[in-house]
Amino acid sequence: MDAIVKKNAVRKLEELKRPSREEAEEAVRTLIAWAGDDPRREGLRDTPGRVVSAYNEFFSGYGEDATEVLSRTFEEVEGYDDIVMLRDIDLTSHCEHHIIPFIGTAHIAYYPTTAVVGISKLARVVDIFAHRLQTQETMTAQIAESIDKALKPHGTAVMIDAVHQCMSIRGVKKRDVATITTQFTGVFKQRPELQERFIELVKR
Repeated sequence: MDAIVKKNAVRKLEELKRPSREEAEEAVRTLIAWAGDDPRREGLRDTPGRVVSAYNEFFSGYGEDATEVLSRTFEEVEGYDDIVMLRDIDLTSHCEHHIIPFIGTAHIAYYPTTAVVGISKLARVVDIFAHRLQTQETMTAQIAESIDKALKPHGTAVMIDAVHQCMSIRGVKKRDVATITTQFTGVFKQRPELQERFIELVKR
């Protein structure tokens, strides 16, 4: 049953036709008019093109594959037997509920088995998933899953600390409220002392 559901979901995604740039710009004009302004006036005339270009940058992660980015590994680790960690990776993403940014930092650690990856690649993986529409919880899980799949480490730890503008500038309008999400796999999930060490390194 699950296989049928997944197959149908893939089929629907394949059937989804991406609109042309002209259609996307026309949609922006419609939103401007709906907001109460005239998309034909001078100050707004070029706005649809600028918005579409910005969206192309904001959501560039759909055109990248995190597994491919992590595919080049190095096995000469000279007997290294400890965690590898990147801290304070800046990120900006967009919440899928309101398409409003959330801004924060990601912290990633993995416990390698026989291979390590270039540290810049881990930061790139964060960027790939950040440049898609989603929730912070989903992004946290996706980053951990991609590292586990590509590197097959003893375990992975991911923490994201972000402020959501959809909560700051609309709705309850509470500024600077941090949302923290974590995902632990393998030894980080099995051994509380490794979780504590990861969190302590984040705090430093």
